[in-house]
Amino acid sequence: MPQQLSSKEQSLFRQVIKYYESKQYKKGLKAAEQILRKNPNHGDTQAMKSLIQNSQGQTDEAFALAKLALKNDMKSHVCWHVYGLLWRSVKNFEEAIKAYKFALKIESDSIQIQRDLALLQIQMRDFQGYIQSRKTMLQQRPQIRQNWTALAVAYHLAGELQEAEKILTTYEDTLKQTPPKSDIEHSEAVLYKNTIIAETGEFQRALDHLEAITKNNLDRTAVMEMRADYLLRLDKKEEAAQAYRDLLARNNEYRAYYDGLEKSLGLDKSDKGSRQKLNELYDSYAQQGERIDAARRIPLDFLDGDDFRKAADRYLRRMLTKGVPSTFPNIKALYSNSEKKQVIQDIVEGYESETVVNGSAEKQSDGETSKNFHPSVYYFLAQHYDYHMSRNLVKALEYIDKAIESDPSAVYYNMTKARIWKHYGNLQKAAETMNHARTLDERDRYMNTKCAKYQLRNDENDKAINTMSKFTRNETVGGALGDLHDMQCIWYLTEDGESYFRQRKLGLALKRFRALYDIFETWHEDQFDFHSFSLRKGQIRAYIDMVRWEDELRDHPFYTRAALSAIQVYLLLHDKPEIAHASLANGVPDMDGMDANERKKALKKAKKDQEKKEAEAKEVEKKNAAKKGGTGADGEPKKEDPDPTGSKLVETKEPLEEATKFLTPLLEMSPKNIKGQNIGFEVYLRRKKYLLALKCLLAASSLDSENPSLHEQATRFRMTLSSLSEPLPEPISSIIEKNFTLLPKSTDLVAHNEAFLSRHKNSPRHIHAYLKVRQQLEPKSQSENEKQMQALLKLENIELEEAIEGLLLLDAWSSGAEVKKAYVDTARERWLEASLFPAAII
Repeated sequence: MPQQLSSKEQSLFRQVIKYYESKQYKKGLKAAEQILRKNPNHGDTQAMKSLIQNSQGQTDEAFALAKLALKNDMKSHVCWHVYGLLWRSVKNFEEAIKAYKFALKIESDSIQIQRDLALLQIQMRDFQGYIQSRKTMLQQRPQIRQNWTALAVAYHLAGELQEAEKILTTYEDTLKQTPPKSDIEHSEAVLYKNTIIAETGEFQRALDHLEAITKNNLDRTAVMEMRADYLLRLDKKEEAAQAYRDLLARNNEYRAYYDGLEKSLGLDKSDKGSRQKLNELYDSYAQQGERIDAARRIPLDFLDGDDFRKAADRYLRRMLTKGVPSTFPNIKALYSNSEKKQVIQDIVEGYESETVVNGSAEKQSDGETSKNFHPSVYYFLAQHYDYHMSRNLVKALEYIDKAIESDPSAVYYNMTKARIWKHYGNLQKAAETMNHARTLDERDRYMNTKCAKYQLRNDENDKAINTMSKFTRNETVGGALGDLHDMQCIWYLTEDGESYFRQRKLGLALKRFRALYDIFETWHEDQFDFHSFSLRKGQIRAYIDMVRWEDELRDHPFYTRAALSAIQVYLLLHDKPEIAHASLANGVPDMDGMDANERKKALKKAKKDQEKKEAEAKEVEKKNAAKKGGTGADGEPKKEDPDPTGSKLVETKEPLEEATKFLTPLLEMSPKNIKGQNIGFEVYLRRKKYLLALKCLLAASSLDSENPSLHEQATRFRMTLSSLSEPLPEPISSIIEKNFTLLPKSTDLVAHNEAFLSRHKNSPRHIHAYLKVRQQLEPKSQSENEKQMQALLKLENIELEEAIEGLLLLDAWSSGAEVKKAYVDTARERWLEASLFPAAII
């Protein structure tokens, strides 16, 4: 039997709850201990004490006490509720949900427990469970609008659109009078209902409903956009055209409105018969204001011939006369058409030869703007020749030097020069030039971050963090880097991690990639608070968008980059476990070229260095123990990082399992990323998960059947299957042979490889794949492969990045130093300015 409290102790117990809710943990703990002195087995008090302990960071003690509380009072809904809260705090939502359900069996009318359960169910995307919880909450308190809206949201997310609409309509029918126009919650709710109707595909009914609510709705822009869209979908083109004209009257720079107007008028850019009317349409908008840009830029997409030349001349002269820095970024999309690219080049080079500049295309004098013309022309041509579709770096450097000569203090000119050096492959000069550009305007945050990025690309990590520190508070533990972690600066962490990976400082690289992984986890967890906040504020449409965005969160390009790099590190740790020692993992060159004795000495030295570093770290920790640490955004003290160099991450005993943590979301959310499928194969092959490896091969084949990595991996997969010491179980073997049609068992691998080469004689990456396969099939062919690798540098279309990949391949083959030096010497004859060839490999 649970112990009963006296009235005085019951009052004290209520104080414990109050102290917990107000975060007065010391007072709450003192009050709880006062109760437990007289009632040592009172489960509810023990549960509340465990909750306070958990808030103080004593998680293990909290769980032990919570279990003791349940043992003393299994029928207490408070104990079960607290147990669920503890599991929720450690992100074990499945166990938390079980505990909440036990609590509800005991106290089915508890609104708080029901709300906590509902929030976890939507977090876990248990839509049917969420519907039941929201139904219960609605039955308990039907007078609150949030409960009706929440149930509609539950049905909507579960795909039951008609039920969602029905719930919202039922609530509206209960209203005795229409809410005032100033009621934001009502305005959002009826617009949300309209989006549900539209999602059912009944656009006429959605339009009728929208017309009925337009007058009193506060989001005028959304109403106008939805109305125009519905009219266009219903083929009411005349009304749709007027609707889009009304939208353009509000914002004449939004391309989507112009696209809608074109469709409404039955005009098609790809139809030559429509081009005259389109041109007249855009001219009419361009004449409405001198500052309108979209109406002047869009016609360049569909005009051709002399019409394009005239329009491009007018547009470019206007923009360059004004000295608009973004002219080239606004134009470069046209370069996919080679004729237009050549016309633009001819026009702007013609401007360069002009000796007198009179401002506008109509030859009107404009002394204020004409002084910008020639520098802008030089700047445009520098960007033109730096662009990958029209690259000529010699000319690009020539033109940017002319631009800088005309205005040495122009930040954008110096920034573009840094970019040109980057494309030359000279990252040292690029970083120095970008830093010079930054000093021209030290208050420009964009230039500051751009400079840091170039320094990271040049592997100057200390300089980069010093540059970033100019715009951080530098008050938290870890200084500027700690601030960047707090600000979740994912671009910096990604670039920093990739830089350390290039330097073979694997511990620090993993440290950054793990931090980025944790940031995405935090973003996923952050939605938890919005499940209740958005309903409370009535922002339902934004909430639905947020939930759907969260479902695709790890499709983000930065997650993909970090995951691919982290998996490569873990694969390296699996293939070469000897580099797991901290000092080797943070900068010591690869040991492939060492003999057994040298490797043994290197490992012994690495262990000694590691022990020395650990001893030094302990001393530093003792000195810092008395110092006051920084505080986080919540005001809580920040803890020192116990593993600042990532040595513990590198020393993992299961690198492939760690790689899988990054890989699973990557394959799930980015199935069309062929690099993800390629690296997935590498992980699963090493884990001997042959069916999953085959799945990755087939997925890669469906994306690009001639992918060079796919060719090499498919061959290696067939060789692996043929060389297994024990045959695979019959079901697995039969599935593989049935589905692995890329390379049937009877295929002559040598002939297959030669056929692959004949199809891709002029592609460096495909030839790399061919040579990798030949090296595996015929190890004695290495000297010939090395010669062919060097001959690749003579190909006209080979890029610097591909040349570096060739050097890395020679290193993977353990080629001699003379071979690699000869390769680099040949490459440097072609890329005179390049500084990208890894010194550790050479």
